[in-house]
Amino acid sequence: MHTQLTFTRTERPTTLLAMTTLIAAENHWALWAALLSCGAFGLWAERTRWGSKLSGAVLAIGAAFVLSNFGIIPVEAPAYGIVWSYLVPLAIPLLLFQADLKRILKEAGPTLLAFIAGSVGTVIGTIVAFHLVPLGEEGWKLAGIFCATYVGGSMNFVATSEALGLRSSDLLTAGFAADNLVMAVYFLVLFALPSSARLRRWIGERRINAEVGEDEVGPFNSGPTPTLLGMASALALAAVLCALGFWCQEFAGLAGSGILFLTAFTVILATAFPKRVGSLGGAADLGNLLMHVFFAVIGASANIATVMRVGPVLFIFAAVILTIHLIILLGAAKVLRVDLAEMVIASNANMGGPTTAAAMAVARRWQALVIPAILCGTLGYAVATFVGVAVGHWLQ
Repeated sequence: MHTQLTFTRTERPTTLLAMTTLIAAENHWALWAALLSCGAFGLWAERTRWGSKLSGAVLAIGAAFVLSNFGIIPVEAPAYGIVWSYLVPLAIPLLLFQADLKRILKEAGPTLLAFIAGSVGTVIGTIVAFHLVPLGEEGWKLAGIFCATYVGGSMNFVATSEALGLRSSDLLTAGFAADNLVMAVYFLVLFALPSSARLRRWIGERRINAEVGEDEVGPFNSGPTPTLLGMASALALAAVLCALGFWCQEFAGLAGSGILFLTAFTVILATAFPKRVGSLGGAADLGNLLMHVFFAVIGASANIATVMRVGPVLFIFAAVILTIHLIILLGAAKVLRVDLAEMVIASNANMGGPTTAAAMAVARRWQALVIPAILCGTLGYAVATFVGVAVGHWLQ
C-alpha cells in the first residue's frame, strides 16, 4: 500500500500564483539537474576560502533562491515534493548510522530546554504580532496557523488551517509564500549566528565545540572510506528503515510519526551494532548530499515577488514573530546556560521540524546534535497543531 507522507511543504495549498519560468515544473530532468547542481555547488563552494565562512547549506539555498527569483526554476514543482517526502527521510538514517545513543543522548536535555523556550517565544511573538499587525476578520486563524508552523514546523500549517476552518485560498497562498520567504531568510540568520564571536562569548560554548571541534576547521567527518558495497548496503538499509518507519506510522495512525519511528529503529541498530552499522562507508556522504539538495528546495520555494504581490502584511507578521522568538530564545539560552549550537538547532527544530534541524546540524558539523534535532523536531510535529489552535481561539 502506498504511504503518502504528511509533513511535506508541497502538501500545503497548491494555488500559488502561476509563474512562467525557463524551466517548467513538469520538466523533471532539467529541474533535477538544477537542484543537484545547486547542492553540488554548495558542497564545492564551502571548501573555498570565501565559501567556508557561509557553509554549503547557505550557498545551496542562495543559489536556488537566485534561480527561482530570476525566473529560471519554479517556486513549486513535483520534484520538490519528492525531496521533502522521500529524499530527506532517506537521508536521516544515512546520517545516523554512526550514532551511538549512549554517547550523544546527554545532549538532548539542553536542546530540549532551548526548544521549549523557543516555543514559548513563538507563542509570545504571535500574540504581540497579532496586536501590532492588522490581519482582518480571519486574522486570529492566520495567527494560529503561523504559531503552529513556528512551534513545530511546516507539517502543522495545513493541519492547523483545517482545524481552524480557514478556507480563503488567497490568504492561504499569501501565508504559504510569506512563510517560505521568511523561513529561507531566517535559516540564513541561524547559520550566521554561530560565526559571531561576540555572541559566542556572551552565550558561551561549553559542550559542542569541545566534543566536535570548531565548525570552521576540517571537512565534515563522513566516517569510513566510501566503497561501492558500503554505499549500496547503506542505501538499502536506509530504504528498509524508511519503509518500516512509515509503515508503523500508517499502522499507528499517527500523522508525522514516521520520522520518529525510523529514527528510533536507526538509533537502536547503531547503538546495538555500532561497529557493523557504523562501518558502512559512504553513508554520511550520501546523506549529506541529499540534505544539500533539500536546502536547494528551501531556496527555490521562497519567491519574493509572490509575497510582495499577494501578502506583504503576512511577511511583516511572520517577521515579527520570528524576531521575538529569537530575542526570547537568546535570553533563555543565556539564563539556562544552553550552548549556542544547541540554541540554534532548537530554533531550527521549532521553525522547520526534524528534517531542517538535522540538516543544519550536519551542515554545521555538529554531529552530536543530529539526534536531539530530530527528537525535538518530532515533538514539535506532535504538539504544535494543538498549540496553534489554542492560541488562535484565545486571540479570537
